Amino acid sequence: MSATIPQHVRLDDHGIAWIDDTNVKVIEIVLDKIAHGWSPEEIAYQHYDSLSLAQIYAALSYYYDHQSTMDAAIDGQLGASEQARSRTMDSPGRRRLKAQGKIA
Repeated sequence: MSATIPQHVRLDDHGIAWIDDTNVKVIEIVLDKIAHGWSPEEIAYQHYDSLSLAQIYAALSYYYDHQSTMDAAIDGQLGASEQARSRTMDSPGRRRLKAQGKIA
């Protein structure tokens, strides 16, 4: 069984879902929903006044059809972000700022 792509969503050559004719990834809409608990209307109001509600609903529909895959991608991004953060916690610049008493 092949997955259906909702109208307003396209996949690029790497399989990343984008909202048609925009530079907005579906995952960006999803992260707003997850992080803030916003409704589609609130997402449109807060960030994406250039997107229609149909585009936002299509992005969320795509997410719910591919939730396990997209949640894994979100977890992967979070893990990579945490690794990058931990590598910078003892950087030369951070040590210098600590020595100057500018950060704890």
